[in-house]
Amino acid sequence: MDEAGYLYLHGRVDDVIVRGGENISPGEIEDVLRSHAGVIDVAVVARPDADWGEVPVAVLVAASRPVPQEEPAALVRGELRSSRVPADFIWWDELPYTSSAESSARR
Repeated sequence: MDEAGYLYLHGRVDDVIVRGGENISPGEIEDVLRSHAGVIDVAVVARPDADWGEVPVAVLVAASRPVPQEEPAALVRGELRSSRVPADFIWWDELPYTSSAESSARR
């Protein structure tokens, strides 16, 4: 909350992505992506979509080597239903954390 009393929410507003009427848990996609040896951190978020309402998008942090784009998609497709494959994979150097969230998020 800032000095004027405005509340700013950081993180997920909702823990469900609704894609074409189907509820998707970002956590289950994150768990699968974390199992990839080349991925050290991941966050799956919803992106608005004109056709589906929302689609999952994965933001990933690579280990030491670049990971080919098709590998994370194939991993999710092999473990979960096709509707759970993120529409996009975005690579960042690191994910932002607050000091209180850092320890629980990197379990």
